[in-house]
Amino acid sequence: MLHEAVFKTADLPVADRFEAWTQRMGRTHAPMQLASDRAADYRAHQRVIGLGEVTVWPATFDHLVFRRTPKLIRQSDPEVYHLSLLLRGEGAAAWDRQQAAYRVNDIHTNCSSRSYEIHTGADPVSLVGVEIPRSLVALPANRADQVIGGRISGSEGLGALLAQFLVQLASDTGSYQPSDAPRLGTVLTDLVTAVFAHALDADRLLPPETHGRTLTLRIKAFIRRHLGDQELTPARIAAAHHISRSHLYRLFQAEGLTVASYIRDQRLENARRDLADPALRAMPVHTVAARWGFPRAAEFTRAFRTAHGVPPSELRARAAAEDRAARAARAEGRGLSAK
Repeated sequence: MLHEAVFKTADLPVADRFEAWTQRMGRTHAPMQLASDRAADYRAHQRVIGLGEVTVWPATFDHLVFRRTPKLIRQSDPEVYHLSLLLRGEGAAAWDRQQAAYRVNDIHTNCSSRSYEIHTGADPVSLVGVEIPRSLVALPANRADQVIGGRISGSEGLGALLAQFLVQLASDTGSYQPSDAPRLGTVLTDLVTAVFAHALDADRLLPPETHGRTLTLRIKAFIRRHLGDQELTPARIAAAHHISRSHLYRLFQAEGLTVASYIRDQRLENARRDLADPALRAMPVHTVAARWGFPRAAEFTRAFRTAHGVPPSELRARAAAEDRAARAARAEGRGLSAK
């Protein structure tokens, strides 16, 4: 599991909550002046996930006004870019006589080296924030800075790829090892660099290795969207991304993978999740298999047993037994508490 530091204002006395959140934001991004019409009893929850030099921080918090002033910049500048993927609520930013409004699935950008003012809406907001050193973005600084403040869509193109990565990472850090953190930081840095370059129409400025890693992420996302398609072949994948099959194979070889093994593993993992899902318990095993690209039940059973050590029906039976035991434990707990 990746290391996380969790902060909740609910753990503090009411009178200390807003000041503690102000200090927390100063350490997470850079010192700022904060104001809120909820300051008297401020509610905020933040997780900080370290990925080497990069930090990701999912958070939910009440109405807030952030101000980064020239004086604060002179006093302390960590020289980082900040990105926020907005998951709930709304916000607006002002800088250099420019303004922008942000809605759900928009990605907001700012920089600790520039002054700004950001307002969230009256309702609480949820977002996934990113702090990345400016020196890691492989674009000329004067070009990368032109992206700052502009709205980037998290619903299409490279912005959607970045948003998917952040949401998946924030929702499940338990599937990674601590040693994965620097590698995930590199992937995230490449994605941010590619998003900035696309916003500038400056793909030619990207280093070759960033091009390759970003393309691999796009291809993996394409594969995950089409796992149920039995015609998901290397030839089709390569054609969809305007590359040769040999180029496709080299991209996956660079990660110690083959295209076929990646497709198979993703299909088997999705089938495993469906078989363990109580809501899908009435769905026949062969239907689950076909849903994820295994039209022949015997082939699916062999592959599943090899991957998970048990046949599909046994995994489903075990999951059902664990679910019944968990429900019984909860019922017993409620009975004891009622006494």
